[in-house]
Amino acid sequence: MTTNIKKWGNSQGIRLPKQLLDAVKFSDNDTVEIFVENDGLVIKKVTKPTAQKTLRELLDGFEGEYIAEEWDMGSPVGKEVW
Repeated sequence: MTTNIKKWGNSQGIRLPKQLLDAVKFSDNDTVEIFVENDGLVIKKVTKPTAQKTLRELLDGFEGEYIAEEWDMGSPVGKEVW
């Protein structure tokens, strides 16, 4: 299957035929990642994580010492209650 690269504003764009999108199960408004691989472009669907990571998972690989400290965020600007 071939298509042409066309000017789209200040960028370039390509149209992806419906049968191609159906074959890879892409839908309108899906988020995709595009990257260069072996002198070509690869388009992959970005899958949303099914669950939020735990704090332990977020800090995996952190090698340092955390020292908790307070900081001044200034005077209240709304209806904050302390």
